[in-house]
Amino acid sequence: MRTLHPAFRVTDLDASLVFYTTLGYGQVGQVDLGGGAGLTMLKLPSDDFVSLELVHRPGDGRVDIGTGFSHLAVQIDNLTATVEALTQAGLRPGPIELPGGPEGPQTSWLSDPDGYRIELVQWPPGHLDGLTADDFPQSAGL
Repeated sequence: MRTLHPAFRVTDLDASLVFYTTLGYGQVGQVDLGGGAGLTMLKLPSDDFVSLELVHRPGDGRVDIGTGFSHLAVQIDNLTATVEALTQAGLRPGPIELPGGPEGPQTSWLSDPDGYRIELVQWPPGHLDGLTADDFPQSAGL
């Protein structure tokens, strides 16, 4: 079993596609659901498979993401260069933060047109490409 991808319902598909393609996603394909509704499948260049689905159902009205959704984390190789490039492209990433201290990951946050929060993460040198139990030594034995 494995997680495949999250799906975000979006209000304005064109605005969302501009945002996500500027962020680095490429369009893999679309599914027409009829009545102007559809699914758009996206992936980052280094992803082997679809990693994000945009669900556009204009008949349902404006998206309200509520308070249950927190964020989508995206791994970045060079956060400083990415934040600069995204800023020059018109997006508004936040300042680079060091939530784990100077030897930990670097992060920056931005929001898409519907308010979904995106966390850009640059792992420290030698870190695996994701979180593992080794990142939580205080949780050993749970």
